[in-house]
Amino acid sequence: MALRALFIGGTGIISTEAARRAVADGVELTLLNRGRSSTRAVPEGARVLHADVRDPQSVRSVLGDLEFDAVVEFMAFTPDHVQADLDLFTGRTGQYVFISSASAYQTPPTHLPVVESTPLRNPFWEYSRNKIACEDLLVAAYRETGLPMTIVRPSHTYDATLVPMDGGWTVVDRMRRGLEVVVPGDGTSRWTLTHSADVAVGLVGLLGREEAIGEAFHITGDEAPTWDQIYRAMARAAGVDEPRLVHVASEAIAAADPDLGAGILGDKAHTMIFDNAKIRRLVPQFWPRIPFAQGARDIVAWHDADPARRVVDPQFEALTERLLEAYRPRPV
Repeated sequence: MALRALFIGGTGIISTEAARRAVADGVELTLLNRGRSSTRAVPEGARVLHADVRDPQSVRSVLGDLEFDAVVEFMAFTPDHVQADLDLFTGRTGQYVFISSASAYQTPPTHLPVVESTPLRNPFWEYSRNKIACEDLLVAAYRETGLPMTIVRPSHTYDATLVPMDGGWTVVDRMRRGLEVVVPGDGTSRWTLTHSADVAVGLVGLLGREEAIGEAFHITGDEAPTWDQIYRAMARAAGVDEPRLVHVASEAIAAADPDLGAGILGDKAHTMIFDNAKIRRLVPQFWPRIPFAQGARDIVAWHDADPARRVVDPQFEALTERLLEAYRPRPV
């Protein structure tokens, strides 16, 4: 009998590839979303139910008496979201999989590589603290009631639609115009990037696995280029031989734009390298196969295929110019 899974979401960067992988692996897949995404297509063979997950009554209405072997939550960001799920799905699923974040790990880390037992602590970024609080709720429920939960912590995951630098396509556009771009820090910290198709292998491999109950797994790539290498890979993919990189302290960027800075100081400013031994023990077919050099070419090709995708953010442009004016090296 096919494994029955419900994905809450299903058209995001991680969930789209996971949905494709699940259907290809013979999973009887249902997607629950609001039906508003047009960027990524639903895989043929998946059933789609439309409801707002923030409206539990609408979810109950579309689900009826359906039960699942696994429910995967891609859209929960606060403990209230998770508690609403527990109220909805306790008793109707054999496994609740919460998509957390590797940014929940101790920041900055005191030991590398990061393993699943690395402490969870991020004083810089509210997003990460909320994910930690969600995990705390699930762990408590597992201990107290035996909730069949699994926690998954992806790191920086991308697909062809996502330029994996703050500013997105604006950065690539500036490089193509021969303009300077800001790189947070000194450009030497190493950063783990993972293609969503690779994450999907590990995630789908956990579904319906009794050995995954009560456990946490990060699912990340093994490649960890420096930020300078990431910018240069994007530049090469965009046809720019040598981008003009200007290094600006992460703290200075945070002072100029606190919202942007929270994600830099709470995630991207520190070298993050992960040990994937735990996921490989349970899902031995997980072995990231898409290097970022290839991913960068796919990103540029996707954006170049439609001018409407090449969006330049004037606010990020203005921030970049302010930072460059203040921090670009002066001629001696």
